[in-house]
Amino acid sequence: MLLILPVHRCRDVEHGTNCLQAEHRIPISKDVITSSSASAMWFIRDVCGIVCAVITWLLVLYAEFVVLFVMLLPSKNLTYSIVNGTLFNTLAFLALASHLRAMCTDPGAVPKGNATKEYIESLQLKPGQVVYKCPKCCSIKPDRAHHCSVCKRCIRKMDHHCPWVNNCVGENNQKYFVLFTMYIALISLHALLMVVFHFLYCFEDDWTKCSSFSPPATVILLILLCFEGLLFLIFTSVMFGTQVHSICTDETGIEQLKKEERRWAKKTKWMNMRAVFGHPFSLLWFSPFSTPDHGKAETYQYVV
Repeated sequence: MLLILPVHRCRDVEHGTNCLQAEHRIPISKDVITSSSASAMWFIRDVCGIVCAVITWLLVLYAEFVVLFVMLLPSKNLTYSIVNGTLFNTLAFLALASHLRAMCTDPGAVPKGNATKEYIESLQLKPGQVVYKCPKCCSIKPDRAHHCSVCKRCIRKMDHHCPWVNNCVGENNQKYFVLFTMYIALISLHALLMVVFHFLYCFEDDWTKCSSFSPPATVILLILLCFEGLLFLIFTSVMFGTQVHSICTDETGIEQLKKEERRWAKKTKWMNMRAVFGHPFSLLWFSPFSTPDHGKAETYQYVV
């Protein structure tokens, strides 16, 4: 099925001696534009993104410290401590693992600088046919791909660039970003519930017996955790809902922001979910260690 080129995309066209001019568009296999470094480690050297990623880990570790050493270990109820400690640590581990996968996974970068005349000639195109290229990174640009000024690459199905994971959210790592927001929201909710129960317990009992820290220090630590948990619960819940809605409608954040006209086939919500999390449905959908099987890859096809 051929897709019509959106008018606004023509602004990316420019003439150059090393890159092919873009006037018409032709079917291009996804394999041609897949990043050649898909199996290599991916890491963006952006100072702001690295700082935000480190802050994310430090905040999770702070929550871990308060939950364990202020609320659970001093508790007299061993069953309560074991159950909540196991649950919180499991969710925290999955959240950090999802963050690491989202940060170190190639989001779907298009090979940089491959839109040269020599390379296009090797594709043996028909006379008069040329491919669309990005003038910023000089690459063959597939439909629904956008150029990221931070990553300095064109990213397939780019949703947005997130400094908290120091990476773009795109075709290959959207699953891990969704899991990251989900698990952060869950541990934030769990921490808030434990803070409430701990305050109620301390009010009924002697404050000196409900924590190994002094009462003022305990109150300050719990208030800070409560503030952190509430802030991240709201933020990640909104992000999680936004991402799920984006997946179900098969429309990325950038496409919604730019109000780009839909030029791709419409699928059911369930098909869109499986396209991101893998075929078929299984518990591996919720595992950051499982690479989703996207099914049979579709080809990118363009025409003017």
